[in-house]
Formats: sequence, structure tokens, C-alpha cells
Amino acid sequence: MIKIVGAGLAGSEAARFLAGRGVEVELIDMKPAKFTPAHSDENFGELVCSNSLKSDDVYGNACGLLKEELRRLGSLTMEAAEASKVPAGGALAVDRGKFSSFITEQIKNDPKIHITCQEAEELPEEGIIATGPLTSGKLYEAIERRFGGALHFFDASAPIVSAESVDFSQTFSADRYGKGTGDYVNCPMTKEEYERFVQELLSAEKAQLHSFEKGEIFEGCMPVEAMAARGIDTLRFGTFKPVGLLDGSGRRPYAVLQLRRENAEGTSYGLVGCQTNLKFSEQKRVFSLIPALKNAEFERYGVMHRNTYLQSPQILNADFSVKTQEGLYFAGQITGVEGYVESAMSGLLAGIHVYRRLRGKAPLIPEDTCVCGALSRYIAAKNAHFEPMNANYGVMRGDLAVKDKKEKRRLIAERALKEIEKFKDSI
Repeated sequence: MIKIVGAGLAGSEAARFLAGRGVEVELIDMKPAKFTPAHSDENFGELVCSNSLKSDDVYGNACGLLKEELRRLGSLTMEAAEASKVPAGGALAVDRGKFSSFITEQIKNDPKIHITCQEAEELPEEGIIATGPLTSGKLYEAIERRFGGALHFFDASAPIVSAESVDFSQTFSADRYGKGTGDYVNCPMTKEEYERFVQELLSAEKAQLHSFEKGEIFEGCMPVEAMAARGIDTLRFGTFKPVGLLDGSGRRPYAVLQLRRENAEGTSYGLVGCQTNLKFSEQKRVFSLIPALKNAEFERYGVMHRNTYLQSPQILNADFSVKTQEGLYFAGQITGVEGYVESAMSGLLAGIHVYRRLRGKAPLIPEDTCVCGALSRYIAAKNAHFEPMNANYGVMRGDLAVKDKKEKRRLIAERALKEIEKFKDSI
């Protein structure tokens, strides 16, 4: 029986893949007896920071391409996303509750998966560690002792407001550049409203992080107040940019905060790109300065938490196995892949590699012409400045001499999907 510690996206992917190949799995997770500071749902595969899995554009975005690679490999995460998706323009966003419920049902109804509700305290001799970036307690200490420490970075989540508390008379529905079916609710601001918002954002009191160790803020989840501190127009050229958005009068606003559905019913909306570490009372005060949110009722406030990841180039092979301990694998964001889809990818691949090992087959790593292979190789390649990595074209093989950006990305995608089909046939 294969032990898998952690029932997040990575652990659930690995468990489902192995069970589907007839392998008995013990899936160990501390829920519902205990939760990390960032988790609250008893179900597996809980999404913490956002309900968006980012772009779904297979031929124009690396994360969109990764999603299609995973679909072709039979990803549980992609099945759950399809069953729980909500309108989000060109992005793939999900109803969090339905998403995690789908994963949990798939896991609990599989006769080959045996669930143990227990907090792991030590490293197993063999199996997969997929306890995520919030790994703590005795297991964290065991990992630190075994591998000489780990690295940390901070990331944050954005607030969620109730739909009935949004003043929709102060909004307009549109997707940037007309991509989509008007799925985003846009909250426009005038120059005066925007500048006042930024001023109050910068002066607002932040939550104290006494329980966290030293770490860096991850650029992909930079708190909105940290972004604003870089300059008065930083948000207006980033998270709040009005480019590609026209209001009902055909005019482009000075700045726009976008709201995205959190569930299929549209009763809750998340503030897009507004990850924050402000005190809860300050979040309500500052975000209520935006006209459409003047009476907003917050269903969840944004929080910041510490993420842990391994110095993987020193510890892991490209098949996510430990270099010094045959049969032990890591998966998920603790390996240094960053993002929901990337975490699911590492879990699915770890499951595939364990399965091959059980059958006496040598490790088989996808080529770096696909996102799966490129990220697998990234976490194991020598790197004196290793840090968490999202799906992106920069880590993929860049030997296509095509000048047109759109055409080049199309060719990259076609080549990647051919490699995934080849890898799938070899499993």
C-alpha cells in the first residue's frame, strides 16, 4: 500500500491516479480534526487564495496550455473544475465549495483509497509527501532535520463580498478587450476616487505577523497595499488597469476594480487582485471607498500566510523523488511549483512516477517542450537562486525561430500536446 500524506490538489491527484491503476493507497490528512491557519473546509482539495485557476487559453497562455496537458493525462483537478466552473471570461474559475466537494466524493468513493484522519509527524520510508506550503508541526521539523531546512515566502488571499451588498448601479459588466460574455463586474473610479483609495490604502493599519518566520513576499500574490507603495499609478497600470474596458457610455474609466463570481449562483464575488494583509476593520473601511462597494458586506476578509518550499534542486530529482531516499517523493507547492494547476500537475506526475516504479520501470520525464516536463526539470536543475515558479514559456524549450508571437505560441502548444500524448502512451 502506498502512503500519501496530504489531501490537497497534489495528494488527491496522486491518490486518484494510483487507485485508478489498481494500487492500494492510504491517504493521510489531518482534516477535519485539525486545520492550518489558512484552511476552513473539511473537504479535500480546498482552494485558499482565489477561486481562479487562471487563463484557459491553450494556444496563448502557458497556464492554459498546462491545463490542456493535464486534461489529456486524466487530471482530477481538471474534472472538478469542469464540474464546478463559473463565468470568468477567458479564465477558468470555479465554485470553491462544489470544486472541493467533487474531489472529496471522488476520493472517498474509491475503494482503493483508504483515508486516515491523522496529522503526520514523521517522514515515511516510502510514499508521497504532499502536505503543501503550510506544512508545520513535527512533520515540518522532520523535513527540516532530514534536508537541512526549507525556504519560505509569504502570499495572501483577497476579500469576498456578498452580491446583494454591491451597488450594481455603480458598475458595468464587461470582460477585458471583449473576451468572454461580460462575466466580470467592473467597479469604476474617477481620478479623485482612485487617488483617495490609494492614499487610504497606504495609511491603513496592517495585521501583525508574529507567528510567521522570516520570508519574502511572492510576487504573484503581492498584497495590494504593497503594490500601491511602489507608486501612485502602479495599481492603475496593473490590478486596476482600465485598458480594454468600456463603460455603458463607451468611455474608459480612470481605474477599475473587477469582481469575479465565487459561486455558480452569483451570490458572492471576489475582489480580483486584491490580496491584502490589512486588518479586517481596515479592509472594510478602505475597500468601501470604492463607490460600488460603499455598503459592501464582507463574507471573507483577505489574509496573509507563510508558504514553505524545499530547496528542490539539492533534494529532488525531476521525477519528484528524493535523491538520497529511493521510494520517497514530494509533490505540490512544497516542491517549488507555484499555483493551483502547477501543484495538481506535480501530484499527478508523482503518482505516475510511483506507478512506473512499482512496475519496475525506469523514471520517464516529459520533455521540456511541454509545461509538465519543463516545470519538472526546473525544480531539479542546478539553480543558486531557486524560487517558486509558475507555468510560463520561459521555462520551456525556446528553439522555435518564429518572430510572430501569436504564431510562436500556437506552435509551442501544438508541440507540447504532441509530447504529452507521447508521454501518456508511455506510462
